[in-house]
Amino acid sequence: MLDCLKMLIAGVLLLGVGCTTTSITNLTPSDLTRTPSGLYRVEAAWKSNQKSIREGTVEPMVVMGETQYPMQPLPYAANRYETMIPVPSDQDVVFYHFKFNYTYSAIPQPKSNSKRSEEYRLEIMAPE
Repeated sequence: MLDCLKMLIAGVLLLGVGCTTTSITNLTPSDLTRTPSGLYRVEAAWKSNQKSIREGTVEPMVVMGETQYPMQPLPYAANRYETMIPVPSDQDVVFYHFKFNYTYSAIPQPKSNSKRSEEYRLEIMAPE
């Protein structure tokens, strides 16, 4: 009987402890045509099954060097964000990554964390 109880407790613990996954997907093409304004739209999707992330605390940004550009949610798609980044007219290539800061529920108080994407390369092409 004691062995059955131990197995039941172990089973409940295993079911209660699951893996959480969080991913950032770059939705920006790897090359864009140069614009007169020098601004380029960058977009990303955020997906997480971590239930403890507190609603309204996800703060996405694009990071280029030491500069961070806040991203805004897209009104027509959940968990998708965009921003415009500047690329000087004398540059044909820039490197960037996404960073998502968030707060999650924890005991005794909420904690902060972040997720960073890999680095991406954006090439600016001359207009045809």
